[in-house]
Amino acid sequence: MILKPIEIPHNIPKNSQWLSGIGAGSWFCITKESSLFKINRFSKLGVLECSGLFEIDKSGFTLEGQYTFTYLSHCQLCTIIQNNKTYIFKSL
Repeated sequence: MILKPIEIPHNIPKNSQWLSGIGAGSWFCITKESSLFKINRFSKLGVLECSGLFEIDKSGFTLEGQYTFTYLSHCQLCTIIQNNKTYIFKSL
């Protein structure tokens, strides 16, 4: 398990978060697009693995607050914790 990469690759957004995984991990970056969220997942080296628009399961999440990507997160579904609340983002 790669707990933490040496440094964030220069070609991905600086606000990306590392999520370790079995054998490898990924960088995740989230932005707001109208009423949806765009999530990009990058490899350890900064290669874009997937990108898509996601809808959230409940209101209350804000990009301005601190949040953490957690498991289960992949190209179709991402889980984020903010203020002790778990938010599920599902790909459209």
